Amino acid sequence: MVMTGASGVGKGTLREKWLRDQNVFYSMSWTTRAARSGERPGLDYHFVTDEQFESHAQSGGFLEHAQFADNRYGTPRGPIEEALARGQDVILEIEVLGAMQVATQTDEAILVFIMPPSLDELRRRLEGRATETPEQIEKRLARAREEILEAHRFRYVVVNDDLERAVDDLLAIQRAERLKAERLNEAALQTIVGE
Repeated sequence: MVMTGASGVGKGTLREKWLRDQNVFYSMSWTTRAARSGERPGLDYHFVTDEQFESHAQSGGFLEHAQFADNRYGTPRGPIEEALARGQDVILEIEVLGAMQVATQTDEAILVFIMPPSLDELRRRLEGRATETPEQIEKRLARAREEILEAHRFRYVVVNDDLERAVDDLLAIQRAERLKAERLNEAALQTIVGE
């Protein structure tokens, strides 16, 4: 499942609450940006240099990668392939451009757009983080407007206006997609009918 949305919409908070006590693989992105206060290297992101990132990109090591707000972000391919081979659900929390890249590579990607309740609320959240200058916040809000206009390209849209309800929506999507996948699994159907 590919979860995305504008910066500050609450993707990380949603992901942590949603995936608590689940046996799923969360694909941790690489980034060239510096860690924010409270972020933990190896738990929130793999923080790398531009040179490390570029080397990995050139060797085909990313499923997707993009530049956002003067920093680069990428999803390493290897760990995802290993988790899928183990039969685990895989969750990606990536930028909108990255989600579109993943969608072009596989029909199995389940795209979920996390929508802010409003741009005013998104501004409040970005300002509340106190990690960026007013100019950087304006840049992120301009980007958010563009990204929101792409929400129609996603299979699901979840409005993050109430954390508990948004988590319930994500769990419902996950259950529905698992049921759909099981229903379509030919081997499982043959087992049921005894063939």
